[in-house]
Amino acid sequence: MDVSVPRPTLEAVAAHAGVSRATVSRVVNGSAGVRASVRKKVQQAVADLGYVPNSAARTLVTRRTGAVAVVIAEPERRVFSDPFFAQQLRGISRELSASDTQLLLMLVENPKDYERIGRYLSGGHVDGALMFSLHRDDPLPSMVAASRLPTVFGGRPGWADADRDPDLLYVDTDNRGGARQAVAHLLERDRRRIAVITGPLDQTSSLDRLDGYRDALGVPEPDPALVALGDFTVEGGERAMTELLDRDPGLDAVFAGSDLMASGALRALRARGRRVPQDVSVVGYDDLEPAAWADPPLTTVHQDVEEMGRMMASLLLRRLGAAPPEADDAPLAPVVTPARLVVRAST
Repeated sequence: MDVSVPRPTLEAVAAHAGVSRATVSRVVNGSAGVRASVRKKVQQAVADLGYVPNSAARTLVTRRTGAVAVVIAEPERRVFSDPFFAQQLRGISRELSASDTQLLLMLVENPKDYERIGRYLSGGHVDGALMFSLHRDDPLPSMVAASRLPTVFGGRPGWADADRDPDLLYVDTDNRGGARQAVAHLLERDRRRIAVITGPLDQTSSLDRLDGYRDALGVPEPDPALVALGDFTVEGGERAMTELLDRDPGLDAVFAGSDLMASGALRALRARGRRVPQDVSVVGYDDLEPAAWADPPLTTVHQDVEEMGRMMASLLLRRLGAAPPEADDAPLAPVVTPARLVVRAST
């Protein structure tokens, strides 16, 4: 015999709250136009009866899925080994959760994934997308443009004519200014052969940090012997530092475009018997937790990665009209957060 209890309906909630079915529907779906006192009464009735909205029916009515895709244009190994991504995802997740919005994580493991991701984003499965760690010529921006899916980007967009799009939203940090602070600090420490380890030069953050390095040195083009390409990993930083020491054994400082690369640089310097900071000063970028645990503790440029993730999610929720009532009501616009130098023992 079936002894299951029927699920409460909208009509039952309406009767319990003493309001119309339409009013209950507006409250459940987060629509405007309901007085605070009535909304509170309906929410209490929902709690009393244990009403659970039918997500499929709600999607048909609101044309909303209640989900957002977070697309990181990096392979799984990189994403789960770099604390930068964990911090950014934490900020995104907390902001989405506060608005009862689900996070769907999508990674780019190989070129075939672009077609899969493009199909999914254009298939009506999510309300919007958050994208970061994009590379030059990445097809993802054109995919979301074609699908008209509301999107917020992490990092300054670098594709052609991006700066002419009045609706483009992104969150970034002042990469160029942060790099200037780092190299100016090394100059103040009387360092004169200052090398740089860049991130991938098909990403705007790497280009902006390289430009900040040039700005501080006051040269249009630095000595090629003092510039090495990294990949935002510990191993890449170690390889780049080894190359730099081979090219210019007399260098006395290095600015690495991420803390992970700076950690790799420290490893290479130890292997060559160079003391930090007595022989070579080292500055990183990010100021994630491992920077303070390094040996010696790492001087680095601080950016609030978790807050940047939260801002990305907040901008998207506001564009979707799904932000909580207390959300910032300033005009929607790109956000560039400040960067500041944190001085520790590596300089």
